[in-house]
Amino acid sequence: MNLRSILEWATQMDRVGVIVSLIGLVVVLVWIGGLKIARYEADGIVPFVANSPLMSFFYADPTHYKEHKNPEGALVPANRAWHETNGTYPFALGLGTAIVLYGVMLSLHSWFPKVAALGSFLVFIMSFVTLSFLITTPECWVPNLGRSHARISLSERSRPIGNQGCDHDGCGVGHGGRFS
Repeated sequence: MNLRSILEWATQMDRVGVIVSLIGLVVVLVWIGGLKIARYEADGIVPFVANSPLMSFFYADPTHYKEHKNPEGALVPANRAWHETNGTYPFALGLGTAIVLYGVMLSLHSWFPKVAALGSFLVFIMSFVTLSFLITTPECWVPNLGRSHARISLSERSRPIGNQGCDHDGCGVGHGGRFS
């Protein structure tokens, strides 16, 4: 096999690359959307939604979420009741359903390319809304702490956000985190 035939073969593999990337994106969207059914995941997105000017109206009381955070690994029944009345769980279910739907739309590319194109556009818009959370959620901003500027962090004490979002208590600073 000479170099030319190897390069020709590689250029024909672009379709495989697109398909593998599409499958990966579908899996991630279905996975993330499916997780929104779990109450701990719904509790974890509250700071982002409550602080978002685009989404806070979905909650009955977006301003008092900090008082109703469950400590990691614990369940406080009063906090769970507050989330029930706040609309946390129905919103998370609706959001998860939409995200799974976007993944399904992308998976239909071979049969319904226009549906997949719409799904791609919706994922594109969803990405900007998700990125806006980094700007609108105060818990994601690490204070100056002696540096020349504050910065955004995606971790809570050097762990991925999952249960309670990140807060100003440390958020990756001083724990050997990625942002130190």
